[in-house]
Amino acid sequence: MDTTQLLKGVLDLAVLAALRDEDGYGYDILRRLRTAGLEDVGDASVYGTLRRLFNAGLLNSYVVPSDEGPHRKYYALNAAGRAELQQSGKIWDGFASTMNDLLRERGTA
Repeated sequence: MDTTQLLKGVLDLAVLAALRDEDGYGYDILRRLRTAGLEDVGDASVYGTLRRLFNAGLLNSYVVPSDEGPHRKYYALNAAGRAELQQSGKIWDGFASTMNDLLRERGTA
């Protein structure tokens, strides 16, 4: 199964989860997602998702100067982002449970 379409549907949730415990800049968040097992996630997808979540009011951002290269724009979950992460996480849990039940019924899990 091609995971590309599945990933598009859950990328917002994955990015919010990646920022749950620690602020991060674009490449750092991309690395966290890939390390967690989402190896197919694309750079442009993550950067676009960060912009969209920021514009939706779910993230705050700030710039940190760097001695080595350009300044880094960090993103942080705000209260609205944490609420969205909690709500979307509940929806995901229910969906994943339903899919697991369906797959077990057919003997494919």
